[in-house]
Amino acid sequence: MEMTKKQFDILVAMAEAKDALTQRELEKGTGHSLGTINRVVKELTEAGYIADGRITNAGVTALEPYRAKRAIFIAAGFGSRLAPITFNTPKPLVRVHGVRIIDRLIDSCLEAGINEIYIVRGYLAEQFDQLLYKYPMIKFLENPLYNEANNIGSALVARYMLSNAYVFEADLLISNPKIITKYHYTSDFLAIKKDRTDDWCVEVRNGIIVDEKVGGVDCWQMVGISYWNEADGHKLSADIPDVYDSPGGRERYWEQVPLVYRKEHYAVEVRECFDSDIVEIDTFKELKAIDKTYDV
Repeated sequence: MEMTKKQFDILVAMAEAKDALTQRELEKGTGHSLGTINRVVKELTEAGYIADGRITNAGVTALEPYRAKRAIFIAAGFGSRLAPITFNTPKPLVRVHGVRIIDRLIDSCLEAGINEIYIVRGYLAEQFDQLLYKYPMIKFLENPLYNEANNIGSALVARYMLSNAYVFEADLLISNPKIITKYHYTSDFLAIKKDRTDDWCVEVRNGIIVDEKVGGVDCWQMVGISYWNEADGHKLSADIPDVYDSPGGRERYWEQVPLVYRKEHYAVEVRECFDSDIVEIDTFKELKAIDKTYDV
């Protein structure tokens, strides 16, 4: 059967629980009403997906199309605003409190059961080889255009890997690994609700992203982490080279493909996170504020 969002929410809650869940616990965990929980539990029980407050093997199989299977890290750029530290070190490999920025992101993926990991590299590419000692599962994708195009060039290199995939900017300092989740009902973009921001943000209508812009009021500030389901991943594999080859296409940011230039092909949900979950370190000044060892 085709799964509804409410059925999905309850199945995921049971998949993530160590013990059997009562309907009261499901109400608290999913935010759905007790009446809805009662009805949907009955549907899922009749389908053989749950039994006695636990997910069955059939239920786990039913969730499989919604499982995040791979992660793509966009890590080819110069990180020029973090100079001088990035003169000799790619930004994702910069250490904060002794740990490389990208390590926390990779660890969060592994914790969510995502073991197929690709890193698109360009600037100082060979330095990323050091990651293989700790993460032998990593595969590298080479972006020879990193100094000629914006990060759409990295997405072009990875365009056939984007189904059931997370896409990360590789320079995000994550403090809450739980925002990287195993299951997704549809494609989504992590963002933080803001009264006002000067940063990149999106406008949202009925939970769906309708526009992307720089700066706004009562909008959602983008976090450079998104998830793409199987169907949207296939569409991206065609739309990315199409936009790249259009006039001015090389200057685009990759997410402008589904959110701006080909947005009629997608319905991307916003997924809420918070300032305490993750931060983008843009400048050397911000790095020094977070890690005092750089403030010398």
